[in-house]
Parts: sequence; structure tokens; C-alpha cells
Amino acid sequence: MTSAGTDPTADAFAERIVAAGLAALDLQTIRLGDRLGCYRAMASGAPVTSAQLAELTGTAERYAREWLEQQAVTGVLDVVDDTGDPATRTFRLPAGHAEVLTDVLSPAHVTRMATLTGAFARQADALERAYRTGGGVSRDEQGDDARHAQAAANRRMLLDDLPRTHLPSIPGLAETLHAGGRVADVGCGFGWSSIGIALAYPQASVDAFDVDVPSVEAARRNAAETGVSDRVRFHVADAAETGTATGGGYDLVLAVECVHDLPDPVGVLAGMRRLAGPGATVLVVDERVAETFTAPGDEVERLMYAYSVLCCLPDGMAHPQSAATGTVMRPDTLRRYASEAGFARVDVLDVEDDFFRFYRLVTG
Repeated sequence: MTSAGTDPTADAFAERIVAAGLAALDLQTIRLGDRLGCYRAMASGAPVTSAQLAELTGTAERYAREWLEQQAVTGVLDVVDDTGDPATRTFRLPAGHAEVLTDVLSPAHVTRMATLTGAFARQADALERAYRTGGGVSRDEQGDDARHAQAAANRRMLLDDLPRTHLPSIPGLAETLHAGGRVADVGCGFGWSSIGIALAYPQASVDAFDVDVPSVEAARRNAAETGVSDRVRFHVADAAETGTATGGGYDLVLAVECVHDLPDPVGVLAGMRRLAGPGATVLVVDERVAETFTAPGDEVERLMYAYSVLCCLPDGMAHPQSAATGTVMRPDTLRRYASEAGFARVDVLDVEDDFFRFYRLVTG
């Protein structure tokens, strides 16, 4: 209903902002519950009182009670038994909600959205300074929450869809990897793409590269925990300077969701070209944004622009002489970078994925 004397457009937009504010507050209470271990403690579906949850999570009962009531009011938890006494009121986490909030390998697991929004909110002052001065906010400044959330966002896809569905759709590639192919994984982050390939192709070996030391350390731990450390080696190195230091001649040279972040994408793509052996597949996987700018955009475009404004562009601009690409790297931008790096052409592969576009860079 429109308020008297108020532009109907203003009313509708105000309602949108209020809804967004409520959603943002929900994300922050979800992030708190995730950090405290509340959802994991309730994942079995057994009803709990505030005192029981406090004991399970090592928190104060009064805080546990308020959080449980808020989660029920906002629809995350169910109230199982309400006697009117807050001390005996019981709450349950529905199975479907538990999957979203606790199952890190489920396609529905999106808790990292809460982690990311919290990480971005903490950078408000630094972002304002960067926007006013033309500087940046580096990945180190953004902190571990941003690192972990980014790694969690793609973990299932990198462990499952990428090696078991997407790579086999490229003619001959799966056969090469099964036969002991060598892989160079550029911008590996927490290592899930390298680990996924090693698990799917036991004869393959992977050299993975990243300049972020905490990410490489996490990747090494992840490889050890999944039992592939003998076939996956992680290097703290800039692919633009790596050349053939590891021997070159790789059968697959891969860069997943990192080219748009790079201050020197042309240099890294040129390094990938040097790493590739004869007949190798050079593959860039990046955001499936629209081919041209159109406003308003769909949900993917909105998401990617928000990431760019708050995270990827400031990280890129934290480095001198940055290309300042941002998250929204359109196909023509990658084609230009690839041409400057010495590739003859870029083919967009027919790979079905809601968020990622697959590019094969052809040397000649």
C-alpha cells in the first residue's frame, strides 16, 4: 500500500530495501550460529532446550535462548514443544535446513554467503578509503573469512562436477588423465580442483600454483587429509614467472575462477602457454556473466557485480599496474587477454554450468 503523498516507486523500492535488510540480518545470525557450532550440534534433528544447546556449544544459556528464539521467529528452526516457559521450550533444525547449513558437499550448502557478507561488512572503512584514493583492499586485508568462504563456495563443484562431468566432456582429455597425464593448476586456492582431479584420475599428477601463502598451506592440509599428497604438489609461485621451472610439458593447464582476480592476467596466461605441452588443453574457467552489459541484470549478474564491488576489484587494485578486471570478466575481455598472451583463439566450450563458463585457449 502506498503512503499518502509518497511516490509509488519510492514505496516499492523502500520495501525492497527493508526486505534486503531483514535478509542481511538473517545472514549475520546464521553466521553467528555457524561459528558457534549451533547448527552442527542440532544437525541430528533432535529437539533441544536453550540449556542443552548452551552445553553442547560451550555458550551462555541466556544467549543460546535468544538465538534459538530468533531463529524460530525467522523460520530457520521449528518450535517442537512450547509450554510457555522459555527454559523448557524445545527447538529443532529441520533436515532440509540442516543440509543447507551443515553439509559442505551438498549443492544446497550456501552458508558461505553469510560468511562472505560478514567479511565484506568488516571492510567498510578500508573499501571507502580505496574507492576515494584509487587504492585497493588485498586478500590479506580481507582476511581468512573471505578465503574460507570462497573455497567453500566451489568445493563441491571442484571435487565432483569439474573432474567427473566437465573435464570428460572435452574430447580425449579424460583418457589422457587416466593414462597418467600431467596437470598444472594455476591459482589453486585451497586446492580443491587439484584434489578433485587427483581423486578422479589416480594415474594423473598435479602441480598447483598460488601466490597466497595461507591458501597454499590450507591446500597442503586438504591434500594430506584426502590422501593425494603423493600426486599433488602445491607451490607458492606466480604462474606469470613460473615458466617451465617444474618441467613444463603439461597435458592440462587449468585456471579456475582466478583470471579475473589477477593484476597481470596477460602475464599469467602467457605463463600458462609456456607450461602447456604439445597438444595440451589450456582451460580457463570463470564467471558465466552476460556477454554484454545490460541493466537491470539477472541474479547471477547481480551477484557477480556485488562480489566485484566489495572484493575482487579492490583485491586486484591492491597491486601496482593492475589490469583491474573485476569479477565481471566478459568473454571479449578474456579473448583480448589471451590474444596479448600469444594464443591464437579462445573457444567457449559447450559445458553446462549455472555459474561458470569454460574457455579453451588454443595456441595455434
